[in-house]
Amino acid sequence: MNKKTKILSSAKRTFSKELKSIKTLSSTFNNNFFKAVEIIHNLKGRVIVTGVGKSAHIGHKLSATLTSTGTPSYFIHATEASHGDLGSIKKNDCVIAISNSGETSELNNIIQFTKRFNITLISISSNSKSSLHNNSTIGILYKKPVEACPLNLAPTSSTTMSLIIGDCIAIALLELRGFKSSHFKNLHPGGNLGKDLKYVSEIMHQGSAIPLVKLSDKMSKALLTMTKKSFGCVGVLDKKNKIVGVITDGDLRRKLNAKFFEKNAEDVMTKKPTIANKEMLVGEALNLMNAKKITSLFICKNKVPVGIIHIHDLLRLTS
Repeated sequence: MNKKTKILSSAKRTFSKELKSIKTLSSTFNNNFFKAVEIIHNLKGRVIVTGVGKSAHIGHKLSATLTSTGTPSYFIHATEASHGDLGSIKKNDCVIAISNSGETSELNNIIQFTKRFNITLISISSNSKSSLHNNSTIGILYKKPVEACPLNLAPTSSTTMSLIIGDCIAIALLELRGFKSSHFKNLHPGGNLGKDLKYVSEIMHQGSAIPLVKLSDKMSKALLTMTKKSFGCVGVLDKKNKIVGVITDGDLRRKLNAKFFEKNAEDVMTKKPTIANKEMLVGEALNLMNAKKITSLFICKNKVPVGIIHIHDLLRLTS
């Protein structure tokens, strides 16, 4: 067996073993799982996640996912808990402890602390006879897996299962809270995802840059405004400065004739133009413009234009 074949065969065996373990998780999503999510959903305090070793890394990830999706959470390493960190756990908080065996000695102090102060303890483990499970308020159990490691030693399948359970908890809470992309934006101002979740008000062109004419304005003025502002369109306003139509360069090509420039904007415009409000996200605006097959979008407040964006503005930002 050559090196390439050996590596690919190893990867496929690992994947197959982990997938087999993952498929057993369906039995984990039972009444105990429901109760755990319900407790967290009604929690007045924070979710404290703890673990040791590889489970600590899974715990870090779970805590970060909870926080970023609207559930206040932070991670405490079990070995640090005995050196003062236990004091940061309050009565209204809830502790999630992750341990495959459920017999991690470093968790003992946390277990005793939660019992002493009547703090909710949710465990994620594979051992129904463990001290962690038996001392938990709610125990989420998964079937003890065969690790993908050929020695059945390195935590692999077990950490994957814990990771998935954590994600399932976080997403169930996200859906219960009605968490929306705008909320995610507030918690993720940076990165590509943050860029995609900027508000259109942050990037729109404003003031004199907005191409606008009145209903009674001649098409000669509309064309001049369209050319000068370079958005490929012009918005048409009524007497209350509310947008009631739009004229695009496509309209010009379709309707151009000998008497075209004698017409008013009202005669040429497309009524009921697609508009957006300032709270629309960049990603949503891009989807809307693609769906409507338009290249410019007027941003309005009560139908009064306050800005305009071009699809190139969005593509530059999200690329």
